[in-house]
Amino acid sequence: MSQEEGSDNFEKLALTEHLRELRLCLIVSFVAVFIGFCLSYTVIRPIGTWFFQPLTAVLPDNTSLIFTSYQEGFFFI
Repeated sequence: MSQEEGSDNFEKLALTEHLRELRLCLIVSFVAVFIGFCLSYTVIRPIGTWFFQPLTAVLPDNTSLIFTSYQEGFFFI
């Protein structure tokens, strides 16, 4: 099979068609990331509870974990 025959299988698109395809791929990617973020945000509390369970088990009675700044809650790993 020559190179000419192999290149006939590919579509020759204009630059604007390539840009439309790129735009579609980017939109689909952003939507997928957004949906993944929303799904993971809904289960963050059970994951955090499971992750902190060994620490809360050894805390004294009538005490709890506190975070002194907003971003500390995101760095519990």
